[in-house]
Amino acid sequence: MKTLMLIGYGAMAQEVIARLPSGITLRWVVARPHHHNAIQERFNGAVLPIDSLDDFNEHPDLVLECAGHQAVQQYAPTILQRGWTLAIISTGVLADATFENTLTTLAKRHQSQLIPLSGAVAGLDGLRAAKEANITHVIYQSRKSPTSWRNGAAERYIDLSSVSEATAFFSGSAREAALNFPANANVAATVALYGIGMDATQVQLIVDPDTTKNSHQIDVRGDFGHFSIELNGNPLPSNPKTSMLAALSAVEICRRIAEQQVS
Repeated sequence: MKTLMLIGYGAMAQEVIARLPSGITLRWVVARPHHHNAIQERFNGAVLPIDSLDDFNEHPDLVLECAGHQAVQQYAPTILQRGWTLAIISTGVLADATFENTLTTLAKRHQSQLIPLSGAVAGLDGLRAAKEANITHVIYQSRKSPTSWRNGAAERYIDLSSVSEATAFFSGSAREAALNFPANANVAATVALYGIGMDATQVQLIVDPDTTKNSHQIDVRGDFGHFSIELNGNPLPSNPKTSMLAALSAVEICRRIAEQQVS
């Protein structure tokens, strides 16, 4: 039986727990202290809540981050230094080139593994294959409802309560998108990581009052030809900022670890 450490106890972590595949067992949850009693009661002491890795001496088979950029910044260096496998959903944190280099260096030095999850988007295998030749451009477009953009950085760019039609409120590089919209632009960073990089990947963010989906479109051109992928995902009911597929990508990495198919 493989062992899992979850970082986070929010909406995505709850979805992972509910769908956890056989062959892997949740043993530890890194969570804020106010969650600790609830975790202990829910799992009858079988899952240990922790808020620090300083005195932690076990070795999880997988550490899965479901808690945001700050959690990656706080815990990832220690995890990689210990030679563990870390899968992150908050890939936008890698838009910080210095931090990305730090994690990459630690992973190589300590023979650990850093896995950026595919999250809410599909078609990344094709994008990665196309990179073997020459990609001339990658354009990623994110379209969500005002509710999905609310209580975040988008409100600095547009008045969400007055939007009456689909409106683009940001255009720029994947690096700019990931750094400026940490709660909403992880997909932009993931597309960039699989493709031509943070600065060359172009991103457009759109608010659309007529949609209830979290929509993602990737347009790629290069020596191989051209492909365009559109995905219209349902948001998590408990957190409209997050697509259901993103949570499922976190569940899928647990299944791969359980079946020892990680690559």
